Amino acid sequence: MNIQIFGTSKCFDSKKAERWFKERRIKFQAVDLKKQGMSLGELTSVKNAVGLEAMVEPKHPDAVLVSYLATEQAKLEKLFEDPSLLRTPIVRNGRQATTGFCPEVWETWS
Repeated sequence: MNIQIFGTSKCFDSKKAERWFKERRIKFQAVDLKKQGMSLGELTSVKNAVGLEAMVEPKHPDAVLVSYLATEQAKLEKLFEDPSLLRTPIVRNGRQATTGFCPEVWETWS
């Protein structure tokens, strides 16, 4: 497995995800979205796995604005420009991905 956890240092669910993988002795790479962000290729890979709607943090004040953008590409570019709109943690395992805390899905990856 090649696990990547994209989150922020203040995100409670990101910390829970890291702890979940540590407890099972599964190696992972933690990526701070505020410092490094995600590449457009990584964003596209996650979108293909979970869908665009699942990637947007519903509690973010600008989440509604994303839904009004005309094309899927425009929405993806908005998420790329402003990573704070992403629902965290985003956990990737190759082409598989989840948004939010989803241990029931991660169990099936091993």
